[in-house]
Amino acid sequence: MRDVAEHAGVSVRTVSNVVSGYTHVRPETRARVQRSLDELGYKMDFLARGLRSGRTGFVALAVPFLAEPYFAELAQAVIRAAARRGITVLVESTEGDRETERRILAGGLTNVADGVLFSALTVPAADVAATAPDFPLVMLGEHDVGDRFPRVGIDNVAAARTAVEHLVEQGCRRIVALGRNGSENGRQRAEGYRQALSAAGVRRVNWLVVPVEDWNRAQGYEAVRNLLDGDGPLPDAIFAFNDALAVGALRALDASGVRVPDEIAVAAIDDVPESAYTHPPLTSIAPDLEAIAERALSLLDEQGQRMGAGSAGGSGGSGARQEATPFRLVVRESSLRRG
Repeated sequence: MRDVAEHAGVSVRTVSNVVSGYTHVRPETRARVQRSLDELGYKMDFLARGLRSGRTGFVALAVPFLAEPYFAELAQAVIRAAARRGITVLVESTEGDRETERRILAGGLTNVADGVLFSALTVPAADVAATAPDFPLVMLGEHDVGDRFPRVGIDNVAAARTAVEHLVEQGCRRIVALGRNGSENGRQRAEGYRQALSAAGVRRVNWLVVPVEDWNRAQGYEAVRNLLDGDGPLPDAIFAFNDALAVGALRALDASGVRVPDEIAVAAIDDVPESAYTHPPLTSIAPDLEAIAERALSLLDEQGQRMGAGSAGGSGGSGARQEATPFRLVVRESSLRRG
């Protein structure tokens, strides 16, 4: 900074104000300093700035599985939104392991990050209450960890209901759900599924959730092959709890010679990029990932400012709230019945 100050003919303090984005600098002075910064190739030492300010300029994003398309897309959305704020994102994959999730809640990422965006999968609310994190934390998705922290995501019940209502509008009545309702996410999607069938007057005997251990392509394929090989009547539609399951289901239907959507229609939730290129292209609920990322980062910043100002209560307390972000139904050939 001293070199830049000498080059621009200003004080070191003025250079610091320009570099830090301080607003009360005369435009002509700012322009002169910026020219010197550019000519000398000055780069901010973020480690030194962090030591002085107590902030690192990093946030952590913890998700269950980076190999799953939805979480990869979510990570990209968070990285883009953070870049617009001049923030770097550190990504952690928990593999859905409870102990790893507990370690994160205990502050395992705060030695390198100012706050954490956390998509939990297995850690129960009781564990969260016991750890009582005292750092900025925003939950992503639907996993229930109590009301101590802000949570951002789509309304899963409404999203599932919308997808199943679409199948009903196509004339489908023997609709099975493909997923697992043991998790909060699954429970909510199963609830939306049941609400849509109930509103359509479909008998309860036809409400069926085909369980899978994991929401991936292989599990979707295996579950649908078993369903097709069974003795019971075949469904006329499948509602998959996510696109990965639906992709596996479509492969199983194709391998068995089942015509989609004429014999069995398929719809899902997530609208990952590959869903537009399956055979046939998959109808899916598209969450607004950009809105999720922007809102989550804003809430994280609000917490950081409150804690920096000495507000008590950490991440939780009266500031905790759940916010539903937009979604839309993207209709493609997998669910559109002819005629």
